[in-house]
Amino acid sequence: MIPDEILRAAPLFLLLFARAVAMIETAPLLSSETVPQTAKVSLALFAAFAVFPSASGQAGWMLLPGMTGGVFTPAYALLLAGEALIGIITGFFITIIFASASSAGQFFSLQMGFGASETFDPLAQIENPLMGQFLNLVALLTFLVTGGVQNMFLWGFAASVRSLNVVELVNGRENVVLMLSGGLSRLFLDAVVIAMPILGTLLLTSLATGLISKAAPQINILAEGFPISISVAFVLIMATLPFMVEALGRVLDGGFRSLQDLYIRVGGGIG
Repeated sequence: MIPDEILRAAPLFLLLFARAVAMIETAPLLSSETVPQTAKVSLALFAAFAVFPSASGQAGWMLLPGMTGGVFTPAYALLLAGEALIGIITGFFITIIFASASSAGQFFSLQMGFGASETFDPLAQIENPLMGQFLNLVALLTFLVTGGVQNMFLWGFAASVRSLNVVELVNGRENVVLMLSGGLSRLFLDAVVIAMPILGTLLLTSLATGLISKAAPQINILAEGFPISISVAFVLIMATLPFMVEALGRVLDGGFRSLQDLYIRVGGGIG
């Protein structure tokens, strides 16, 4: 029976639970304070229970230092901290992928005249420009529709349990640092790609209104420029929204593939 095996291998189950709860506390959507803490812990317990049979059948887990000396040894405490660090790295990387939409909205909020309008983001618990909040919601819906939560547990948790442990994380720390720094670079690149159609058009609109103000100084360009920029931006958002959703889907898929490649390079299997 699996419950009896969990009791016999409680240190291993606690390691899996530490990784799962750390990922849930840092991953997008699930880390929000609007999600009850009881639900987060329950989900982490269920995730650890789901992957426990495969982890218990891998000799690499039971050979970790500290697994045979009791649960409360210093070596085991370091293992717990390391497993929590793996979950934090996974959740943080997924958050970086997710933040490209919010950054794209912030890029053109000022140009369209919404730079001073900020709203409270209940998911990220921060103040976010209005357009950043809008694209953040679009990214959230794309994340749910494209199976982002399932991929987060399949590639972010289950695959990491099969491929990576604390020792291999320490040995392959250079790859982890490169992945995180590359993710930050891709965040701004993806944000610029998503925002470029609107950002470029608003630049041309500002240039056109500037030329009009020079050609006809009697026109109050301050009174007419903001409505024009806002109207053009909303029309462009309506026209390009399907392409934004497609681009966000590709960004999310690319992020999960990067996670998979990291597990292959660093771990590759601990059985």
